[in-house]
Amino acid sequence: MTNSPRAVFAAEWTKAWTVRSTGLTLSLAFVLCVGTGTLVSSSWRADIDRVVNFDPLAAALYSMTLGQLALVVLGALLVGSEYSSGSIRTSLAAVPGRGLFYVGKVLVGALTALAASAVIVVVTFLAAQAALGPYGTTLGAGGVPAALAGAVVHLTSVCAIAMGVTAMARSAAISMAVLLPVLFLGSQGLGNVPALKPVLRFLPDQAGMVLMHIAAPSGDSRFGPGYGPVTALGVLLAWTAASLLGGYLVLRGRDS
Repeated sequence: MTNSPRAVFAAEWTKAWTVRSTGLTLSLAFVLCVGTGTLVSSSWRADIDRVVNFDPLAAALYSMTLGQLALVVLGALLVGSEYSSGSIRTSLAAVPGRGLFYVGKVLVGALTALAASAVIVVVTFLAAQAALGPYGTTLGAGGVPAALAGAVVHLTSVCAIAMGVTAMARSAAISMAVLLPVLFLGSQGLGNVPALKPVLRFLPDQAGMVLMHIAAPSGDSRFGPGYGPVTALGVLLAWTAASLLGGYLVLRGRDS
């Protein structure tokens, strides 16, 4: 048994990187984001005269709406694999402090998602701008650093949300069955359905699109959430905090 934060972190780091799903899901996120961003940019460049409301940022970062799905899978598997295998009992026996165990697991997942997201976002942006050629923009252009930072925050938060929901559901399959359709359908336009918009515009993916500067301008509630980056960040952090807190309360209150 151990109550050492360093030992718990090291153990969780080892567990995360000794399963193939971690590398596979991160590779999938990379391929989805870079591949889609490059493909969209190449298509737009080839038919630039017909592109409506052309934005080189949108060409690169809209692919994050697909990449986020891989980050959901990553977060769900980092937590859910121990429940499906039954090793959660051994883990909790080795670390009696459930709060310490949970924080260690979430921290490893969040740091992994943060580092991977930073690489994915920057590489996707550079690849997309290269594909756009003379129509592209640069890392130092106005609004670009904030949008890229927003994309990293969004992908990291989505992974953390998945970890919290999985801890509540105690199942990776249930967590993914809930989160994947919600995030995918939300980013694909359900947020613009009038009857659903008042609620769906506050989903994590909608807030993430605002942070990435690929939603409609602030105040335009017809085709976007209708709020700005500050509100979007608050919405995303609130979802993250609520899911992680819920996961902790379930872990603390139920037997393994």
